[in-house]
Amino acid sequence: MGTPAEGVDPDTLDVWADPATERLFTPATTITFLRTIASVTLSGLAIHQSSLTLLVVGLVVYWAGDSLDGQVARRLHHETRIGAVIDIFADRFCSAAFYFGLAWLYPEFTVPVLIYLAEFMVIDCYLSIAFLHWRIRSPNYFYVIDHRVWVLNWSHPGKAVNSALFAVLLLVCNAGWLGAWAEGAAPWIGGVIASCLLVFKCWGLSELFRIGLPLPEARGHASGRPEHPVGRGPDHAPGRGATT
Repeated sequence: MGTPAEGVDPDTLDVWADPATERLFTPATTITFLRTIASVTLSGLAIHQSSLTLLVVGLVVYWAGDSLDGQVARRLHHETRIGAVIDIFADRFCSAAFYFGLAWLYPEFTVPVLIYLAEFMVIDCYLSIAFLHWRIRSPNYFYVIDHRVWVLNWSHPGKAVNSALFAVLLLVCNAGWLGAWAEGAAPWIGGVIASCLLVFKCWGLSELFRIGLPLPEARGHASGRPEHPVGRGPDHAPGRGATT
């Protein structure tokens, strides 16, 4: 079973999804759609024009928009599971556009980029959408399921290390700000870091399986079994047969 943060009582927290509030279009999801279109368009133009500047601008738009849509969702109390999933997939689209652009401009980064995308778009994507097995609104509240997994993946430091750090590292090394040795070794450094992230995320996946992914409660079947009502939020805390 998972281990919530020390002193956290899941029953008292405003982290549980409410089906009545779920909808596709909110101010936050609108920002998500707009920042994704803008970021991917800039990355596409960067590839077409072979412009590192446009590529970096596209990355900044992605990061700024990703922060903004989350802030808007929380401040306006518009956090939804639909919005969380859209945000997760939009992040991968923006990241893929940026990294493909980077590999196009600097072919020496192709191997570390492919390793990183395998980690971010497959392993980390699965980890991120696994929150749907519980009735929390987004991965941001996974600490009520397992605190350690949340800290390493969805706390602010965890997100920075898992996503932003790799892009910054490649750009800084390529710019030669750390010296000529770093510029020459950038593909190797990137490959090692991407491989470490891949191993780390595989460990995170094993931790998720250790916690155990709860199955949905049985609903009405042809056998005539009665439909079981879906429990409310706190009933989906660890150890209570949490389900979606």
